[in-house]
Amino acid sequence: MRIRPKLILVIILIHAFQAYGREPLKIVFWNVENLFDLKDDKHTNDNEYILGGRKGVTEEIYQQKLANLAEVVNALDAGVLGLCEIENRFVLEELNRAAEVRDYTIVHYDSPDRRGIDVALLVDPEEMLVLESLPVNVMLPTGNPTRDILYVKGTRDGIALHLFVNHWPSKYGGAERSIPLRAAAAGTLRERVEKIMMEDSLAEIVIMGDLNDEPIDPSVKIHLGAHMDNDSVGTAPYILWNTMGPWHRNSAGSTYKYAGKDMVYDHLIISPGLLDKRGLVIINGSVGVFDGEKYRQHGGKYDGYPFRFWAGNRLLGGYSDHMPVYLSVEKAD
Repeated sequence: MRIRPKLILVIILIHAFQAYGREPLKIVFWNVENLFDLKDDKHTNDNEYILGGRKGVTEEIYQQKLANLAEVVNALDAGVLGLCEIENRFVLEELNRAAEVRDYTIVHYDSPDRRGIDVALLVDPEEMLVLESLPVNVMLPTGNPTRDILYVKGTRDGIALHLFVNHWPSKYGGAERSIPLRAAAAGTLRERVEKIMMEDSLAEIVIMGDLNDEPIDPSVKIHLGAHMDNDSVGTAPYILWNTMGPWHRNSAGSTYKYAGKDMVYDHLIISPGLLDKRGLVIINGSVGVFDGEKYRQHGGKYDGYPFRFWAGNRLLGGYSDHMPVYLSVEKAD
């Protein structure tokens, strides 16, 4: 996805002129829990969500899922919104229509994932100009396919912003056995980040995604090099700051729960370029987990869990099994 250089220059100048007095750029990531359409894709294993499939999805249930997600998207009101567990561009267009607050530009590529689920980025063109994008293939040691990492380069107020949207391999089949899979995803991402930082050591980079690991796990902390203490960034092997420290093992703000444990699987990780006083900077105190009473389950075994849409094949009618995470950046003074 590329735009002609002369047109890019004109639009960058317009965006830079508009920078004065504008609101900060809010960047959000959300795993929307299996947003599938109702049609059978012969090339993927999506049968449980089609009409007549195992879950018993109907047109009414599909529309309810869209409406519930759109409610949260509207409440988030993000300038840039990263998503995972979406099946294809069609459902992204459906969600964009269902949400009314903004009209997003959709950046999406089909991944080789066997279930057909992808990552995507929705961008408000008035908030950020997309310059280029590409899918980054992750080669797993097993040889099996997995989700691509989505790379998007944009410009905000005339300043380049690099974004990566991730959905790393799950722990399906065993947590220990799957460790090398997430390490491979982390290594692939780190190579891309280091390439950008070699060209500009203070490049503005935001990594977002469901990494299926916590901030202290080797894939995130060692292989990617993201530390929760920003004072440690710059000492090997740490090259990035994981902003999710306050929510790690925090019962008041976990992004995910499993076996009763409060976990952070959904991450916002930034480069040192967003911590200096040039270009774009992260706004102090802007990192958070989108939450609220109606977005959690209450009582019983699953008290405090995100209010998900499905529990196996049982329809709960909630939102997702993950909570959205967000931060804001602005132009330095």
